[in-house]
Amino acid sequence: MKKRIKEIEEEAGALREMQAKVEKEMEAAPDSSSTSATQAEKEEVDSRSIYVGNVDYGCTPEEVQQHFQSCGTVNRVTILTDKFGQPKGFAYVEFVEIEAVQNALLLNESELHGRQLKVSAKRTNIPGMKQYRGRGPSRSRRPYMPGAPLFPPPYGYGRVPRFRRPMRFRPY
Repeated sequence: MKKRIKEIEEEAGALREMQAKVEKEMEAAPDSSSTSATQAEKEEVDSRSIYVGNVDYGCTPEEVQQHFQSCGTVNRVTILTDKFGQPKGFAYVEFVEIEAVQNALLLNESELHGRQLKVSAKRTNIPGMKQYRGRGPSRSRRPYMPGAPLFPPPYGYGRVPRFRRPMRFRPY
Protein backbone atom coordinates (compact mmCIF):
# COMPACT_ATOMS: atom_id res chain seq x y z
CA MET A 1 0.00 0.00 0.00
CA LYS A 2 2.82 2.41 0.91
CA LYS A 3 4.55 1.51 -2.33
CA ARG A 4 1.41 2.45 -4.31
CA ILE A 5 1.09 5.79 -2.45
CA LYS A 6 4.73 6.59 -3.23
CA GLU A 7 4.14 5.90 -6.97
CA ILE A 8 1.09 8.17 -6.99
CA GLU A 9 3.05 10.97 -5.27
CA GLU A 10 5.85 10.65 -7.86
CA GLU A 11 3.31 10.87 -10.70
CA ALA A 12 1.69 13.93 -9.10
CA GLY A 13 5.13 15.61 -8.79
CA ALA A 14 5.90 14.88 -12.46
CA LEU A 15 2.50 16.32 -13.47
CA ARG A 16 3.17 19.49 -11.44
CA GLU A 17 6.53 19.95 -13.19
CA MET A 18 4.92 19.49 -16.60
CA GLN A 19 2.15 21.96 -15.72
CA ALA A 20 4.70 24.57 -14.59
CA LYS A 21 6.68 24.08 -17.80
CA VAL A 22 3.58 24.58 -19.96
CA GLU A 23 2.58 27.70 -18.01
CA LYS A 24 6.04 29.21 -18.55
CA GLU A 25 5.78 28.54 -22.29
CA MET A 26 2.31 30.13 -22.41
CA GLU A 27 3.57 33.27 -20.63
CA ALA A 28 6.60 33.57 -22.93
CA ALA A 29 4.58 33.32 -26.17
CA PRO A 30 1.78 35.88 -26.58
CA ASP A 31 -1.64 34.49 -27.43
CA SER A 32 -1.40 34.49 -31.23
CA SER A 33 -4.31 32.08 -31.66
CA SER A 34 -6.77 34.73 -30.51
CA THR A 35 -8.43 36.32 -33.56
CA SER A 36 -10.39 38.90 -31.61
CA ALA A 37 -8.98 42.30 -32.46
CA THR A 38 -9.39 45.35 -30.29
CA GLN A 39 -11.87 48.05 -31.22
CA ALA A 40 -9.06 50.41 -32.29
CA GLU A 41 -7.59 47.80 -34.64
CA LYS A 42 -11.01 47.17 -36.19
CA GLU A 43 -11.55 50.89 -36.77
CA GLU A 44 -8.10 51.19 -38.35
CA VAL A 45 -8.80 48.29 -40.73
CA ASP A 46 -12.26 49.67 -41.55
CA SER A 47 -10.73 53.06 -42.40
CA ARG A 48 -8.68 51.28 -45.08
CA SER A 49 -11.67 49.31 -46.44
CA ILE A 50 -14.55 49.95 -48.81
CA TYR A 51 -17.98 48.40 -49.36
CA VAL A 52 -18.77 47.34 -52.92
CA GLY A 53 -22.43 46.68 -53.67
CA ASN A 54 -24.22 45.16 -56.67
CA VAL A 55 -21.34 42.78 -57.39
CA ASP A 56 -22.14 40.15 -60.02
CA TYR A 57 -22.81 36.70 -58.53
CA GLY A 58 -20.32 35.09 -60.90
CA CYS A 59 -17.54 37.52 -60.01
CA THR A 60 -14.42 36.15 -58.28
CA PRO A 61 -12.30 37.96 -55.65
CA GLU A 62 -9.44 38.12 -58.17
CA GLU A 63 -11.62 40.04 -60.64
CA VAL A 64 -12.71 42.51 -57.95
CA GLN A 65 -9.07 42.93 -56.92
CA GLN A 66 -8.10 43.58 -60.54
CA HIS A 67 -10.85 46.20 -60.84
CA PHE A 68 -9.62 48.16 -57.77
CA GLN A 69 -5.89 47.59 -58.38
CA SER A 70 -5.58 51.05 -59.99
CA CYS A 71 -6.62 52.71 -56.69
CA GLY A 72 -3.83 51.22 -54.62
CA THR A 73 -2.46 47.95 -53.28
CA VAL A 74 -5.29 45.61 -52.36
CA ASN A 75 -4.71 43.66 -49.14
CA ARG A 76 -7.84 41.51 -49.09
CA VAL A 77 -11.12 41.03 -51.00
CA THR A 78 -14.06 39.45 -49.15
CA ILE A 79 -17.17 38.45 -51.11
CA LEU A 80 -19.83 37.50 -48.58
CA THR A 81 -21.86 34.33 -49.14
CA ASP A 82 -25.02 32.88 -47.66
CA LYS A 83 -25.17 29.60 -45.73
CA PHE A 84 -25.32 27.64 -49.00
CA GLY A 85 -22.14 29.22 -50.38
CA GLN A 86 -23.91 31.47 -52.91
CA PRO A 87 -22.59 35.06 -53.10
CA LYS A 88 -24.81 37.74 -51.54
CA GLY A 89 -23.95 40.34 -54.18
CA PHE A 90 -21.62 42.60 -52.21
CA ALA A 91 -17.98 42.61 -51.18
CA TYR A 92 -15.47 44.36 -48.94
CA VAL A 93 -12.08 45.44 -50.27
CA GLU A 94 -9.27 46.20 -47.81
CA PHE A 95 -6.34 48.31 -49.00
CA VAL A 96 -2.83 48.59 -47.58
CA GLU A 97 -2.87 52.41 -47.41
CA ILE A 98 -5.70 54.75 -46.36
CA GLU A 99 -5.29 57.05 -49.39
CA ALA A 100 -6.47 54.23 -51.68
CA VAL A 101 -9.98 54.47 -50.19
CA GLN A 102 -10.47 57.99 -51.62
CA ASN A 103 -9.29 56.76 -55.03
CA ALA A 104 -11.65 53.79 -54.85
CA LEU A 105 -14.63 56.04 -54.06
CA LEU A 106 -14.08 57.63 -57.47
CA LEU A 107 -14.95 54.24 -59.02
CA ASN A 108 -18.53 54.50 -57.71
CA GLU A 109 -21.03 53.62 -60.48
CA SER A 110 -18.30 51.98 -62.59
CA GLU A 111 -19.17 48.72 -64.36
CA LEU A 112 -17.90 45.22 -63.63
CA HIS A 113 -19.38 42.25 -65.51
CA GLY A 114 -22.07 44.55 -66.91
CA ARG A 115 -23.31 45.66 -63.48
CA GLN A 116 -22.98 49.14 -62.03
CA LEU A 117 -21.04 48.96 -58.75
CA LYS A 118 -21.96 50.96 -55.65
CA VAL A 119 -18.77 51.91 -53.81
CA SER A 120 -18.76 53.53 -50.36
CA ALA A 121 -16.43 53.70 -47.38
CA LYS A 122 -16.86 50.79 -44.98
CA ARG A 123 -18.51 51.73 -41.71
CA THR A 124 -17.46 50.33 -38.34
CA ASN A 125 -20.11 48.40 -36.45
CA ILE A 126 -20.66 49.75 -32.96
CA PRO A 127 -21.66 47.02 -30.49
CA GLY A 128 -25.03 47.62 -28.88
CA MET A 129 -26.27 49.97 -31.60
CA LYS A 130 -28.42 47.33 -33.26
CA GLN A 131 -32.02 48.38 -33.76
CA TYR A 132 -34.37 46.93 -31.21
CA ARG A 133 -37.14 45.00 -32.90
CA GLY A 134 -38.99 43.88 -29.81
CA ARG A 135 -40.57 40.55 -29.06
CA GLY A 136 -43.60 38.94 -30.53
CA PRO A 137 -45.77 40.00 -33.42
CA SER A 138 -46.11 43.57 -34.49
CA ARG A 139 -49.03 45.59 -33.21
CA SER A 140 -50.45 46.35 -36.64
CA ARG A 141 -51.52 43.36 -38.68
CA ARG A 142 -52.46 45.49 -41.69
CA PRO A 143 -49.64 46.49 -44.08
CA TYR A 144 -48.96 50.17 -44.58
CA MET A 145 -50.86 51.66 -47.53
CA PRO A 146 -50.18 55.25 -48.51
CA GLY A 147 -53.37 57.29 -48.75
CA ALA A 148 -55.29 55.04 -46.37
CA PRO A 149 -56.39 56.66 -43.11
CA LEU A 150 -54.18 55.98 -40.11
CA PHE A 151 -57.15 55.10 -37.92
CA PRO A 152 -59.71 53.28 -40.08
CA PRO A 153 -63.36 53.39 -39.10
CA PRO A 154 -64.03 50.73 -36.49
CA TYR A 155 -66.68 48.91 -38.55
CA GLY A 156 -65.31 49.56 -42.01
CA TYR A 157 -63.98 47.22 -44.67
CA GLY A 158 -67.05 44.91 -44.56
CA ARG A 159 -66.87 44.03 -40.87
CA VAL A 160 -69.95 44.46 -38.72
CA PRO A 161 -69.89 43.83 -34.98
CA ARG A 162 -71.97 40.95 -33.67
CA PHE A 163 -74.04 43.02 -31.30
CA ARG A 164 -75.16 45.38 -34.08
CA ARG A 165 -77.42 44.00 -36.80
CA PRO A 166 -78.07 45.73 -40.14
CA MET A 167 -81.28 47.75 -40.25
CA ARG A 168 -82.74 46.22 -43.38
CA PHE A 169 -82.58 42.77 -44.89
CA ARG A 170 -79.71 42.15 -47.31
CA PRO A 171 -79.83 38.73 -48.96
CA TYR A 172 -76.18 38.81 -50.05
